[in-house]
Amino acid sequence: MNTFDKREEGFEKKYALDEEQKFKAEARRNRLLGTWVAEKLGITGDAATAYAKEVVAADFEEAGDSDVLRKVMADIKAKGVALTEQELRAKMDELMATAVAQVKAGT
Repeated sequence: MNTFDKREEGFEKKYALDEEQKFKAEARRNRLLGTWVAEKLGITGDAATAYAKEVVAADFEEAGDSDVLRKVMADIKAKGVALTEQELRAKMDELMATAVAQVKAGT
């Protein structure tokens, strides 16, 4: 294996690691979001944990955050909770930063 091949392999490994961390961070963010929204909806205990899992699962419907946003906004509206889409997006951004830090720290 020459130097170019080793370098290429290194880039491929880094890309794979970056994508894995991105996936984990998004899943973590969605779980944190689900827990936060559950609190807003008055859901506690095991039901809150189950709701957070539903939010994580919603992310597998399509690429991007639209599926998660749509699910959570529908639940919020159904319960009559006063929360705007902009507030929800801001919270998602905040939780993404938290999730990235947690994934990088290995927690």
